[in-house]
Amino acid sequence: MITLESLGSMDFKRRHGINHAYVAGSMVRGISSVNMVVNMAKAGFLGYFGTGALRLPTIEKALLEIKAALPNDEPWGMNLLSNAASLQAELDTVDLFLRHDVKRVEASAYMQITPALVLYRAKGLRYAKNGEIKIENFLLAKLSRPEIATIFLEPAPEKIVKTLLGDGRISAEQAEIIRKIPMADDICVEADSGGHTDMGVMSTLLPAIARLRDEIVARHNYITSVCVGGAGGIGTPEAAATAFILGADFILTGSINQSTAESGTSDAVKDILQQINVQDTGYCPSGSLFELGAKTQVVKKGVFFPARANKLYDLWRTYDSIEEIDLKTRNQIQDKYFKRSFEEVWKETYAYYLKAAPDEAAKAAANPKQKMAMIFRWYFVHSMRLAMDGTPGQKIDYQIHCGPALGAFNQWVKDTELQDWRKRRVADIALKLLEATVELLNTRIAELSSPAEVHSIRA
Repeated sequence: MITLESLGSMDFKRRHGINHAYVAGSMVRGISSVNMVVNMAKAGFLGYFGTGALRLPTIEKALLEIKAALPNDEPWGMNLLSNAASLQAELDTVDLFLRHDVKRVEASAYMQITPALVLYRAKGLRYAKNGEIKIENFLLAKLSRPEIATIFLEPAPEKIVKTLLGDGRISAEQAEIIRKIPMADDICVEADSGGHTDMGVMSTLLPAIARLRDEIVARHNYITSVCVGGAGGIGTPEAAATAFILGADFILTGSINQSTAESGTSDAVKDILQQINVQDTGYCPSGSLFELGAKTQVVKKGVFFPARANKLYDLWRTYDSIEEIDLKTRNQIQDKYFKRSFEEVWKETYAYYLKAAPDEAAKAAANPKQKMAMIFRWYFVHSMRLAMDGTPGQKIDYQIHCGPALGAFNQWVKDTELQDWRKRRVADIALKLLEATVELLNTRIAELSSPAEVHSIRA
């Protein structure tokens, strides 16, 4: 008999001091909010605050609020989003986490191990009096590719360890220990999901990465386990059950948490999200990885953003400068998409990059195609702000990251008290989903154990 307590890995639950193998993943700009993280922790779950696209003072304010609301060492964490354009920005964020003793970090969108990740990991390492290794800074890596899983399953890169040691940022003891452990305690295999996605399939990804985990852990003879969880498309008991049957040590949800009372997005967005079905999301270019052609999954029902975003990307691929685009199209973009001139957008964007990434600003100013990319990327930032603020009259330009899991969830809770997002609480959803998953699994196992009987009853 499967029970609520038997779902998932006991190692994962013990490591984080939680009752259930269920995580509310981070969502950018504080959509996974302070209230969301706090309420999950109080209910025996783990949640991560979404730091993406937020400035350090805002992140600091959020983590201090979380700490104040959870004085009894309840589990919670902060997201660390990869910032390939500024490794220093990553280090600054990690320094903030270390200063405030943040014990759990969710690393997302990483393609390689960076000094910031190694620094965070190393600073939580020490030997106990009996010689045992103590790990106090826990790292959960969200990823969707086996080669990225490999770098988080291996120890930290030696070059980075030596540099941090030489700079006096870590001790000799920490450098020694980090060579003996994996970079991540936990790996979350992210299948096709809202926001940035590689459009992976959980049934193929999760078992492959779990086997990779087994191989690397055995080769290094690690003293601790590395848990592998599943995310992407989880919005119903059937989806959660699939993840656990595939061997997930835990599950992580995202899209279904957006349309809740605790979500940090606008009421206008929540009203849209409450109405979507499984077919109401689509793909468009990622604003942060625009030139690479990476994809983001967003709501397409009732908005023009996906079509406009794809149009901008097609124009960037076709032309080498904005001036090459025909006048009618240029006017359409300025009047209908941006509602301001290219010159105004460039002035605002250049001023921002001049402070945040001066090298990028200089390159764009000298390269018309790169300048065009920077101007077009502004629309992606702007459209997300419109959605977060719930700006009236501009709903068609809302950029709302979401996967079909929320559409499935909406159908599952239709005609129940959870149909209205104002009555949705993240921890209540988590518990309801797990309880229904247990019931479903036990029913399916019973049916499969006596197929002849079940067949005759159905007949």
